[in-house]
Amino acid sequence: MPPRYSFAKDKMVRVAALFAQGGIAGSAPILMMVAIFAIFYFLLIMPQQRRQKKWQAMLSQIKSGDRVVTSGGLTGIVLSVKDDVVVLRVPPDNIKMEVTRSSIVTLTTAEGSEKS
Repeated sequence: MPPRYSFAKDKMVRVAALFAQGGIAGSAPILMMVAIFAIFYFLLIMPQQRRQKKWQAMLSQIKSGDRVVTSGGLTGIVLSVKDDVVVLRVPPDNIKMEVTRSSIVTLTTAEGSEKS
């Protein structure tokens, strides 16, 4: 009868051999890349996603009578809101302009609190 082969024992022997040969230290560049990606994620990607969600929530709250500022610097009062278009009344001549909802940067509600 042949001896039983132990899979777990073989794995432990391989890990011990890697430690003995310094093979674990060879994975340091991979660990550094993972660490750099984690730093980039927490410092750059996650805050940008939070800002994007906050901006999307602000855009969904636009209603008639709100004061807005567009990315082009136009300041106006919202007259009506359609699917993707907002109609603004722009001073001083009360010109009506249609702008896309995504071009709105800052929203000041009728109560006066500012959201950006």
